[in-house]
Amino acid sequence: MTEGVLAKWHKKVGDKVKSGDVLAEVETDKATMDMESYWDGTLLFIGVEEGASVPVDALMAVIGKEGEDYKAALAAESGAESEKPKAESTEAPKADDKKEETAPAQGGGLSEEELAEKGVTVIRMPLLSDTMTEGVIAEWHKKVGDKVKDDDVLADVETDKATMEVMGYATGTLLHIGVEKGAAAKVNGIIAIVGPEGTDVSGILAGGSAPAAKAESKEEAPKEEKQQTTADATSAPVAEGSSDSRVKASPLAKKIAKDKGIDLSQVSGSAEGGRIIKKDIENFKPAAQAQSEKPKAESSEQPKAAAAAPVIPTFVGEVKFTEAPVSQMRKVIAKRLAESLFTAPHFYLTISIDMDNAMAARTAINAVAPVKVSFNDIVIKAVAVALKKHPAVNSSWGGDKIRFNEHTNIGVAMAVEDGLLVPVVRFADGKSLSHISAEVKDFGGKAKAKKLQPADWEGSTFTVSNLGMFGIDEFTSIINSPDGAILSVGAIQQVPVVKNGAVVPGNVMKLTLGCDHRVVDGATGAQFLQTLKGLLEEPIRLLA
Repeated sequence: MTEGVLAKWHKKVGDKVKSGDVLAEVETDKATMDMESYWDGTLLFIGVEEGASVPVDALMAVIGKEGEDYKAALAAESGAESEKPKAESTEAPKADDKKEETAPAQGGGLSEEELAEKGVTVIRMPLLSDTMTEGVIAEWHKKVGDKVKDDDVLADVETDKATMEVMGYATGTLLHIGVEKGAAAKVNGIIAIVGPEGTDVSGILAGGSAPAAKAESKEEAPKEEKQQTTADATSAPVAEGSSDSRVKASPLAKKIAKDKGIDLSQVSGSAEGGRIIKKDIENFKPAAQAQSEKPKAESSEQPKAAAAAPVIPTFVGEVKFTEAPVSQMRKVIAKRLAESLFTAPHFYLTISIDMDNAMAARTAINAVAPVKVSFNDIVIKAVAVALKKHPAVNSSWGGDKIRFNEHTNIGVAMAVEDGLLVPVVRFADGKSLSHISAEVKDFGGKAKAKKLQPADWEGSTFTVSNLGMFGIDEFTSIINSPDGAILSVGAIQQVPVVKNGAVVPGNVMKLTLGCDHRVVDGATGAQFLQTLKGLLEEPIRLLA
């Protein structure tokens, strides 16, 4: 536990409190527990509201004599925190001083906020995929000085997944290009600026938001001339060419055309400037075009027209999701399992168990036992007995030493509403199957009611996780630190098996042992599984 949630206060400010009184209920990562008072007096102060999280050792309340001045104690407790506003207040003027110092360095240019009021739009590298950190300018479709409309494509950007179009969504003149063709820009870095013609944007460039801007500002005029001559030289062939990569079309129209196998050069655009949009692609009829060309084509070409690409209808779905705050239990589960998986080198061994004899033994035991015994109870008992013969598996890593446990405390993984709990059956090798079954059932009820106490889940030396009851054939588990191993129990499956040279129906269960390679070697884990297999296939040995 690193923090708790104040679930409920049982006292209010001004109430008399005696030693042993329950002050509040605190929700930890495993259970909701009562917080008792160890003092007599009056509740003078409550510092945490119901539902709020509180770090361990944080101040929650103050108890003292009625009318006693407790503010000095609060001030002493929060002294470190009270220094933070002072530090911030002293640093604030420094930040202002920096602004005043850098303002003259901008050469009289206006800031981005001030230019925005004048109609200037700063175009930054957009986040075009969930893994994108930077994009490469594959092609500029505009040059400095060109007029730009809000639906014009400014550039093609190559991401880690695809080459995509970037629109400016601004109307005006392209005042500045911050990244050359072929160069990369970080996500949110300045790639262009659009605004009224003649606007001075030096204030933005001097701020250092676009690293490529400084290099470009020194040779801006020559680069603009080169871009202009290059654009003039290539603009005519691009417009006349049949390649759809330079045809004016929206990204959605290009995608639909590609999916349908339509050549964009054959589609007439209905938007401004002849730009092709979605409805132009949807209304384009390849069959009608083939029919209009039929008199020109020879009869041998008719089969080609008949084999038109299939029309794939568009489907519009709705993205929906809900979010919930992470519970204390889920926080700790995430932290502990991540530490275990990324710290302990895991390896896994799987073995198949013939459960025919175990099934017969369970039926006979439940006929006389005071408590119904489950297959999981039999596995727990067998594991405990096997661990006594293989102490290397019943161990844990201690950094500069390895602990070999001589006792067998078996943690039993249990699913609850918010996550997972692992109460411990202590000294399981010395307990009967009925005793183990009664303990596990009691733990299950407490876990669901969040009534487990710290003594119930501490001190395991090995863990058993069973998903066989959910029909899972086999799986792997993350080791429950500081244990050195964990056993994953699958379902009993009816499968054909070979016995005495004949194929007969059998009942097989798969067990997977997850080992921390720092303390358990492959051969050691395999020998443990062989012992466990013998015990489960001849369960009468568990009663010896």
